[in-house]
Amino acid sequence: MCPCEQRLACRLRSDRLPQHLRFVGTSLYSDSMREDGSGATPEERYEILIDEFAGTPGVTPPPGGGGFSRSGLRYQRKIFAMLVRGRLVLKLPAARVDALIEVGEGVRFDANKGTPMREWLSLDPESALDWLPLAREALDFAGAAKPAR
Repeated sequence: MCPCEQRLACRLRSDRLPQHLRFVGTSLYSDSMREDGSGATPEERYEILIDEFAGTPGVTPPPGGGGFSRSGLRYQRKIFAMLVRGRLVLKLPAARVDALIEVGEGVRFDANKGTPMREWLSLDPESALDWLPLAREALDFAGAAKPAR
């Protein structure tokens, strides 16, 4: 098994994945799956992201339940990444959000209130960007923010 497959095997070890995405011997059923998780559903990709942040100091997994923030990854109780309607939503500096929108990677998130939020990006489902580095940027941004009073 090559190192890429080994890293992917660690990320995809969950029994929650559909049969066509599980390993058989040393290969995947799906040839379209890349190491970044593309080829999987957004929900599966988000589960991989949650697993990546497990054990990170200050980060808590989504609480589940009802309400807007039920899927949010949090740093010290502040959401920095969430899955909304099948799209990865990230809290990033406004200038970074502007830059990503300018190159067509997403749109401002508006929480169905009709007012786009300047520091929240809703990543385009067709974007080829790797979710993990973007989520790390969001975590870094959340860590740099001043604590709420």
